[in-house]
Amino acid sequence: MPRRHMHMAGADGAALRAALRELRTELDVPGEFPPAVLAEAEEAVRAPRLPDADATDLPLFTIDPPASRDLDQAMHLEKRPGGGYRVHYAIADVAAFVAPGGALDAEAHRRVSTLYFPDGRVPLHPPVLSEGAASLLPGQTCPALLWSLDLDATGRVETTDVRRALVRSRARLDYDGVQHAIDSGTGGEALALLAEIGRLREALEQQRGGISLNVPEQEIVARDGSYTLAYRAPLPADGWNAQISLMTGMAAAELMLAAGTGILRTLPTAPDGAVGRLRRAAKALRIDWPHHVPYAELVRSLDPHDPAHAAFLQECTTLLRGAGYTVFTGGHVPDPVLHAAVAAPYAHCTAPLRRLVDRYTGELCVAAVAGAEPPAWAVAGLAALPQRMADGMRLANTAERECVDLVEAALLQGRIGETFDATVIDIKEHEPLVGTVHLEEPAVVGRVESTSARLPLGDRIRVRLTQADPGRAKVLFAPA
Repeated sequence: MPRRHMHMAGADGAALRAALRELRTELDVPGEFPPAVLAEAEEAVRAPRLPDADATDLPLFTIDPPASRDLDQAMHLEKRPGGGYRVHYAIADVAAFVAPGGALDAEAHRRVSTLYFPDGRVPLHPPVLSEGAASLLPGQTCPALLWSLDLDATGRVETTDVRRALVRSRARLDYDGVQHAIDSGTGGEALALLAEIGRLREALEQQRGGISLNVPEQEIVARDGSYTLAYRAPLPADGWNAQISLMTGMAAAELMLAAGTGILRTLPTAPDGAVGRLRRAAKALRIDWPHHVPYAELVRSLDPHDPAHAAFLQECTTLLRGAGYTVFTGGHVPDPVLHAAVAAPYAHCTAPLRRLVDRYTGELCVAAVAGAEPPAWAVAGLAALPQRMADGMRLANTAERECVDLVEAALLQGRIGETFDATVIDIKEHEPLVGTVHLEEPAVVGRVESTSARLPLGDRIRVRLTQADPGRAKVLFAPA
């Protein structure tokens, strides 16, 4: 995808920042942390609940975007002497700092998840924790939930352990750097094993019928005091890193199911009508989809850099809607139990600095491995979590989409009437004159409305900008 950066003039940048402030107010985004919460966080930093076990000898490393400081996960990968692999995966131990029922806990339940805006994040926890004492920053000793997963030679999990331990990350890596190091052979054994294990886990995902969509995404980029947009297609390293997290989430689900108490991330199987719509889209895009070929196998064969394939992958995201959380207690197997895209039971457990539910999952898994009763607070709070998480994730998704809309409008403000090269990536099923186009440059994805001709899904067309006003009107195009 093209990645030419567009620069906005100072006036446009000022207007955009004002519009972002208005958006925060409109969405009722939490503001500063209350004094009592900040005071409790400072006290927690001075006296956290530290574990007895010391695993600071493990040469852990993190993989995150370059600017991130809220680092939830660190890993170390090694070969087992008798064959297979061992994955050490340290997850920030937020519960070591957050006392149940305290001001910090109550504020986290109010916020639910970290919100990301171009001009800064709205964190789930005060930065002194999320970007400081609880973050797995390199060279810092901190408490963690240390997962140890033993895999066989095919990458399948044989044994799972998770317990509290002190850890210390050695290196802070980013995706581009990891990919370059692996491709050039300069990353050492640990990164070579990330690629090796990642590919094995991808093969197992394929065998299960699971699917990971490789859809190019818009990315807001800070530049010269303002913001612009770029397209970013996921790197192989993104996928390999995600496979470690997915594997841990699947292991967490199995532990909680065996213990009889937990909370799963679930996604129902797409209805037949949704798959039928995808088949019609594939036909319109001239993508060969034989009836004997499973959906997951087709998706894995596509190239996200091909405009028709990228349009189809965008259509595939409709099958991922409807995800939620399912609570179970007393040994009763929940329904649904599977996450359709993972094709296995799955739980959120690897991002507790940024997502409330992961703190609960971590506690339940530690108790399950120890054969102990989970903490009373973790069980008592389960029932309310699905709705609370749904509300919080809805706000996070809305904020993300609205921010992109604002930056798009700011980039194109003053260019009404200009024409652009674009690809039609979506058409409303019952309104074939209305759809979505993906501009080649700038990196804009916007609504298009035709007055007569049906929009050609997957085709490259010229479109004319008819509307763009940050904070007032989203971008709108018409066929040129």
